[in-house]
Amino acid sequence: MYYSDDIIEEVRIKNDIVDVISSYVRLQKKGSSYFGLCPFHSEKSPSFSVSRQKQMYYCFGCGAGGNVFTFLMEYENYSFQEAVKVLADRAGVTLPETEYSGEAKKRADLKASLLEINKLAAKYYYAQLRQPQGAAGLKYLKDRQLGDDMLRAFGLGYSNKYSDDLYRYLKGKGYKDDLLAKAGLISYDERQGVYDKFWNRVMFPIMDVNSRVIGFGGRVMGDAKPKYLNSPETAVFDKSRNLYGLNRARRSKKTYFLLCEGYMDVISLHQAGFDNAVASLGTAFTEGHAGLIRRYVKEVFLTYDSDDAGTRAALRAFPILRDAGITARIIRMEPYKDPDEFIKNLGAEAFEERISKARNGFLYSLEVLERDYDLGTPEGKTGFLKEAAKRLAEFTEEIERNNYIEAVAKEYRVGYEELRKLVVKTAVQEGMAAPAKRAKSGRNRDKGKEDGIKTSQKILLTWLIEDEGLFHQISEYIGPEDFSEGLYRTVADILYGQYEKGSVNPAKIMNHFTDEEEHREVAGLFHTKIRELTTAQEKEKALKETVIRVKNHSIEQAGKDWDAADLEGMQRLIKAKRDLQNLKKLHISVN
Repeated sequence: MYYSDDIIEEVRIKNDIVDVISSYVRLQKKGSSYFGLCPFHSEKSPSFSVSRQKQMYYCFGCGAGGNVFTFLMEYENYSFQEAVKVLADRAGVTLPETEYSGEAKKRADLKASLLEINKLAAKYYYAQLRQPQGAAGLKYLKDRQLGDDMLRAFGLGYSNKYSDDLYRYLKGKGYKDDLLAKAGLISYDERQGVYDKFWNRVMFPIMDVNSRVIGFGGRVMGDAKPKYLNSPETAVFDKSRNLYGLNRARRSKKTYFLLCEGYMDVISLHQAGFDNAVASLGTAFTEGHAGLIRRYVKEVFLTYDSDDAGTRAALRAFPILRDAGITARIIRMEPYKDPDEFIKNLGAEAFEERISKARNGFLYSLEVLERDYDLGTPEGKTGFLKEAAKRLAEFTEEIERNNYIEAVAKEYRVGYEELRKLVVKTAVQEGMAAPAKRAKSGRNRDKGKEDGIKTSQKILLTWLIEDEGLFHQISEYIGPEDFSEGLYRTVADILYGQYEKGSVNPAKIMNHFTDEEEHREVAGLFHTKIRELTTAQEKEKALKETVIRVKNHSIEQAGKDWDAADLEGMQRLIKAKRDLQNLKKLHISVN
């Protein structure tokens, strides 16, 4: 679903970013900008800046930034198209009917119908719980010490003992069997015919981040199997990319998530005041789950069951979280099995204390590994340390790896240098790393150089936005083609086009991008931190060095890619080198 650039810009212009963000964040004017506490990370001093002039926001603490569309995408977890719709409604802008391809319209209509059916089913289950036929389900939930506010907040319900009850209700609303089957709410076999997927179960509606019902989980009343049953995957429900309770947890002010195994654990924790609890949906923790979590927090505390199955699940989750850039810690539940039992017996304060004593995920994995070795014997401890070294070698960042080597050496009373050598040796033997002597290869220097060039390009883009007089001084020598391929060049190309038309508008540049991560990265290009420069001479010197660095790198790249048979390419290269010499003589002034 796409809208024209003109429509998108009209919606953006009619939604002043300060007015929109003020309805979410308390802002105070300081100079030409407005500041407040960042809604995307926990902070005590305001580092969240909103510019009415630029129509952009940026947090100098966590790097969140963008225009008014980005803010809604990050805060409300809307897609770009959803953010456009919401802001269009706010401003009274009528969006044109979108033309779909036949297949796209079919998919969109199916998703809309499934969401509608799920919403009706959730309301039906909710009502059933409060009827005489729902007494068993209500008693179960009350026995689990859940209050009415939690029943309402999570929309808990009941599917009664008649196995075609919901089916008859939805058929009465005009829905056909094939659509109900696609919603995962009915099943069919030759003996029973059509029957409800869920019956005689307490029902847990599963909601996406925007609180739309996308599926269900049901806990059976009695001894029937399976004890818990989840909706099958549908066009709106992908259990590997959704988390139970995320629609509530994402609004928590806490800077971490509590990751649980079950629905009741999440609800019990929320009832106890831990509104940052989530759970995977009857499936193993996946990269999709980790990617979803990373959008909101960078730290996770695992509250998995304390039995062997829970321990194994935690150990599987640790490397997935680590690879996603998320720090993982384990909360010990002993002597209880899970958070629900722990809270009921010891209360919220005791659980808060357990959080403060949470074990580092990697060190916990070594605690579990200890069970396979007799550390009281030389051969047992040697075998253990060899396996630990193999795991330490999996850390790709040298500083992080060395910090863990130091922690393990201290924990198990072994020399740091001896353990470090064992890790290096193990990494080479296992094919996990090149020999240490190759660490100073040019490849690493090239990587560092590449990162440095991108930083210079970001600084230059920030300067071009901040000082419009700069463009006319350098545009003869530096063009969009001098920026790295991809996002950097696209942004530079649009910015240069705006300069040529005489209307620089960084917020409008962001309209070109529809992905939230791209919005964040583009915002970063316009808010790069530049070291403190006090005098005009220092600023001009730093700017000139940056411009020359960007141009020189562009020439180097062109030289590498140049084909000797390309005469036009050779002429461009000669001109670029001439421009570089002229740049070195140029005096650049800043405002």
